[in-house]
Amino acid sequence: MAGLGSVAWPPPPIRTKRLVLRASEARDRAAFIELLASREVRTYLGGPRSPDELESTVPEVLGRPPGIFVIELDGAMIGTVTLDRRDAERPGHVRPDTQEAQLGYMFLPEAWGCGYATEACAAVLGWFADALPGELVVLCTQTANDRSMRLAVKLGFTEVQRFEEWGAEQWFGVWSPVTPSG
Repeated sequence: MAGLGSVAWPPPPIRTKRLVLRASEARDRAAFIELLASREVRTYLGGPRSPDELESTVPEVLGRPPGIFVIELDGAMIGTVTLDRRDAERPGHVRPDTQEAQLGYMFLPEAWGCGYATEACAAVLGWFADALPGELVVLCTQTANDRSMRLAVKLGFTEVQRFEEWGAEQWFGVWSPVTPSG
């Protein structure tokens, strides 16, 4: 995976009780556009983008960007979970000399409140812990985003700091895989 070490991308699909997490495919384009154009989804992510702009800028074939897992329920895309490197120039780091892996997610509003985000993010964190043992994962969300704050805690992220960015207070937490004691 580009930027996340020597992990091969895409990995085989990850299957949970209800979901399939896989690399993106051309058939996901309409759902990607819907996610990026949604006022509800983009409330804490800089606001919705114009559907016309997205239609002209999102490629017909999305390819397989490293680190982006499509979340599929009953054959349809309901969201994404992303792992990428947190930009060293941005505030919020556990280790100032590294770019930690950062977890991000977006789900279509009709998928909210069903536990899919918890299930998908936990599966991705488990995959990551196996792929890059011992590496930390960070998460940053606006403190105003109650749902995201609850999910972070449920997934086992621990608050490290709060700071102002993008004109809002941000919550910054870290997740570290549990290592069995010997």
